[in-house]
Amino acid sequence: MAAGEEPLAGGLSNAGAVVRRGDVVDRPAPPTARALHAHLRALRRQGFDGAPLPVRLADDGREQLSFVAGEVPIPPFPDWALTDSALHSVGVLLRRLHDVSAAVPVDPGVAWPRDLADPEGGTMLCHNDVCRENVVFRAGRAAALIDFDLAAPGRPVWDVAMAARYWVPMRDPASAASVHPAGLDVPARLRLFADGYGLSPEQRAALPGVIVRAHDVCRAFVTDRVSAGDPNFTQALADRGGPERWDRLRTWLVAQHDTFSAALLGRPGREEPGQHTGN
Repeated sequence: MAAGEEPLAGGLSNAGAVVRRGDVVDRPAPPTARALHAHLRALRRQGFDGAPLPVRLADDGREQLSFVAGEVPIPPFPDWALTDSALHSVGVLLRRLHDVSAAVPVDPGVAWPRDLADPEGGTMLCHNDVCRENVVFRAGRAAALIDFDLAAPGRPVWDVAMAARYWVPMRDPASAASVHPAGLDVPARLRLFADGYGLSPEQRAALPGVIVRAHDVCRAFVTDRVSAGDPNFTQALADRGGPERWDRLRTWLVAQHDTFSAALLGRPGREEPGQHTGN
């Protein structure tokens, strides 16, 4: 590590390869970096300040982006990252991104990554990886998104489903027990996230099924990384219960479909999201 460099933790794909130098983050550039840089600049011109700005693309396969100040929840996840207000604010931020992204044309000539992309495609560039490690908070509220490496065209509801998997989280009790407090009310938190985003009735009706499909895409993504011998994904899979966890979680998601639908489509609550963890 060179003098003046600060390693930045979080994420598996670029683990140990991201550093900060003052107001600049230096990291491996994705294959779509040029198109992504153009997109990020267009978002800022449209008034969206919740993403880093590109600084330069180097010849050595790395990129430099503006450093986004704030707190990023990384494992072991802090209690504040599981509050209702934090969850609600991620939904609000994602909707802000989508409202602006809808006005930014997607370059059809770019080979956007299919790793976590919406199988049905779409005309808006989705982030696709709004996990906890990719959200920057200020004063307990989601303020910015980072790491657009897996961005690809898709439907807004797909991006919501992918984010909900991490933030609600959409996990069966056995899978959640190792990293989350007991007693999280998943249907209520899914509703809170949808309310923060402002999902339409049609999107709410579709969301439980889209989450199952997102689960399958994420499983294929991890399986491919493990098969390729990626040590970070191999270790993470082992730490989180092995491949059997994917089967158990999918069975649970399908079984809970009607419960999730009822929570999403019921009458909205009247209270503002609280600061507590859990229900």
